[in-house]
Amino acid sequence: MMAEALRGKHIVVGVCGGIAAYKTASLVRLLIKAGAEVQVIMTPSAREFITPLTLSTLSGNPVITEFFTANTGEWHSHVKLGLWADAMVVAPATAATIAKMATGVADNMLVTSYLSCRAQVFVAPAMDLDMMAHPSTSRNLETLRRDGCIIIEPAAGELASHLIGRGRMEEPENIFGCLAQFFEKSSALAGKHVLITAGPTYERIDPVRFIGNFSTGKMGYAIANEAARRGASVTLVSGPVGNITTIDGVTVVPVESACQMLDAAQQAFPTADVAILAAAVADYRPAKQFDHKIKRETNGIEQIELVKNPDIAATLGAQKSENQRLVGFALETDHPIEHASDKLARKNLDMIVLNSLSDPGAGFGFDTNKITILFADGRQPASFPLKSKAEVAADILDNIESLIVCNQ
Repeated sequence: MMAEALRGKHIVVGVCGGIAAYKTASLVRLLIKAGAEVQVIMTPSAREFITPLTLSTLSGNPVITEFFTANTGEWHSHVKLGLWADAMVVAPATAATIAKMATGVADNMLVTSYLSCRAQVFVAPAMDLDMMAHPSTSRNLETLRRDGCIIIEPAAGELASHLIGRGRMEEPENIFGCLAQFFEKSSALAGKHVLITAGPTYERIDPVRFIGNFSTGKMGYAIANEAARRGASVTLVSGPVGNITTIDGVTVVPVESACQMLDAAQQAFPTADVAILAAAVADYRPAKQFDHKIKRETNGIEQIELVKNPDIAATLGAQKSENQRLVGFALETDHPIEHASDKLARKNLDMIVLNSLSDPGAGFGFDTNKITILFADGRQPASFPLKSKAEVAADILDNIESLIVCNQ
């Protein structure tokens, strides 16, 4: 049954220059047999270990090894490949390619395709035991984990050097199983409409100044992408953020202020099955907004009168129907559980995600986060260790799915 999950899926297989490249032929054959469509990308050195002809014959598609086809000048678009893929697996992944992926050194077709890939990426390391154990390799693999890659851990055994230790690429059947399991996982969010708010709000003082906060939007965007991967239709109401990419299935509605965010959220909420309010909304805004830059030398102001912004969570909580699930976020500096529990009840939420500001690597601006989830149905809080925000997003949605299943 697991193999059926791969039927019709677009899989990019990246092959690096290691002795384990011979195993990739078996992986490609398994994917094709399961009904997947496979596009193989090889690094230049990979051709020393297995021929493109072998993998082209097995996949049924020409193997890509260079940016341009020799003699014709035909360009291979890594962007199109990144959009085409439902998943990408790099097997074997050598220490050199892992380092390039972790640091964005886009000097070959495989790494540029990885950087353009919006789908889930799997990495199956293969190298000698000392290279595998080296601190630089560990750091690079940890970077890839934080970036959302799934690392298929290598096995221990006899290596090409004839040393015994950890570094053997996992067997093709097990790599295939990881891919099949990823696609097989049924989601209670499939076909649901999920509303998500993300990022900060900016409350204008004048055309060049505003009141805001340090939110980057990374957590909300990670949740949006994970929800889309699970088959949900996602409306992402986003405050001003940097260049964060979304995948197919996510519709971004850009806003600036808290009032604009409330308006956009209220428009989407009536058809939403789940609303996840991850944005860091400013509690106050200037009572007066100037239409010209305030000059310190002439008409500068020493005080700014503030008024309360609307409470988006409380507003949607009052409008929530019996079949809708509403999830809030809390960021507290003292008595966190007590304050989060109060917010959970007061705003009619089904679940609240309590962020940490006291733990290193958690909170605004980081690629990692540490959370505790509290529930309105009386179940015990769930606490999680520091993880990448992609992994945190999966934990949050796993718990939201449990709410949906329990109430069906």
